[in-house]
Amino acid sequence: MSEGVDKDRLRAEILEKVREYYAAAFSSPAPFVPGKTRVGYAGRVFDERELVSLVDSSLDFWLTYGRFSEQFERGLAEYVGVEHVLLVNSGSSANLLAFAVLTSDRLGDRKVGRGDEVITVAAGFPTTVAPVVQFGAVPVFVDVVLGTYNVDVRQLEAALSPRTKAVMLAHTLGNPFDVDAVTAFCERNGLWLIEDNCDALGSEYRGRRTGSFGHIGTSSFYPPHHMTMGEGGAVYTGDDLLAAALLSLRDWGRDCWCRSGKDNTCGKRFSQQFGTLPYGYDHKYVYSEFGYNLKATDMQAAVGVAQLEKLPAFVEARRRNYARLRELLAPLEDVLVMPVATEGADPSWFGFLMTVREEAPVTRDALVRALEDAKIQTRMLFAGNMVRQPVFDRMRGTGAGYRVVGELVNTDRIMNDAFWIGVYPGMTDEILEFMGGVIQEALR
Repeated sequence: MSEGVDKDRLRAEILEKVREYYAAAFSSPAPFVPGKTRVGYAGRVFDERELVSLVDSSLDFWLTYGRFSEQFERGLAEYVGVEHVLLVNSGSSANLLAFAVLTSDRLGDRKVGRGDEVITVAAGFPTTVAPVVQFGAVPVFVDVVLGTYNVDVRQLEAALSPRTKAVMLAHTLGNPFDVDAVTAFCERNGLWLIEDNCDALGSEYRGRRTGSFGHIGTSSFYPPHHMTMGEGGAVYTGDDLLAAALLSLRDWGRDCWCRSGKDNTCGKRFSQQFGTLPYGYDHKYVYSEFGYNLKATDMQAAVGVAQLEKLPAFVEARRRNYARLRELLAPLEDVLVMPVATEGADPSWFGFLMTVREEAPVTRDALVRALEDAKIQTRMLFAGNMVRQPVFDRMRGTGAGYRVVGELVNTDRIMNDAFWIGVYPGMTDEILEFMGGVIQEALR
């Protein structure tokens, strides 16, 4: 840069222009027109702070893991109430990493190996289960309970076998599962617990944030989630051994724990012995795991830093929108199974999930069509019944690969009769009342 140019002044001017751009491009959304304006099930909620933070990061041109990533990890750890947070490139990668660490040799006899079993549910999202299958372990599916839509904890003992090593469960659409029962079961049987917290950031169980109960928790920051980086996710734990292994697996499997752009943090980079490598082999190129590169960029993290400041308000808006829909739809209890919070839980709701009762005057599909015709987005509970998905057809053909406890009756009910609509912070009272009115009209 030319001598005498004030870089700090230029940066400040650029960021001020970004604020002006936000005001011109985003600050005046189009008015809501019932039946014509599309009502999303979720969406980004942001202001000039996200744009300023993003551009501020881009001006550093660091691009990979950097100062915003470190700031975000510290902030999320404090929010969730855990010791260690690792930023990754997606929630699916977070689940992959969370399960991969359980296969590490560092865990000795407790590591999960091929053929070992992991208890989960079939009513959920595929990437809660995919890592189990990808590492050669066996998912064991139990049913869920209508209303809370979480694991039926009464079936856990029936799912247990001598090969069981872990439990991997999501808090369904932000509603915590019965944490007391699940953690007691895991402790009693020496099992790992992974909390898929991707749909539940900010949810609480008996006054404590979800994601902090299991040995490992995960988050997603895809745009529909509680906060966004566009893409992105996180893995968190309070266990120092797991944290070290997670860091190695996230960063190519290397043994070195230096941050990007840093060398010789330990002061012993060229003075250690590892296996049969030459003495003093560069520690930056010593590998203790078969790992990945799952880091997010610092520009993504810069957006996350701004979003994290808003997260408490986002959570309160979700709770408020859920309560309003519950009020609007209260007259329909006889035809719809409404979502209810797990006892002891204060959910940060991701969506409003309903099951059409068998005696209802319309089917789920007809009700969904009425909503979609009114430009209101709907969603199924993800895979419905996972074991009925095409990807499981091949596994059935082999006669191995997974186990089912019981008949998954409620899981099938959800697959056939349930759907959900959004409660995200961008929804106004006018939108909520319109959605409630469309549902009531369709059920007349």
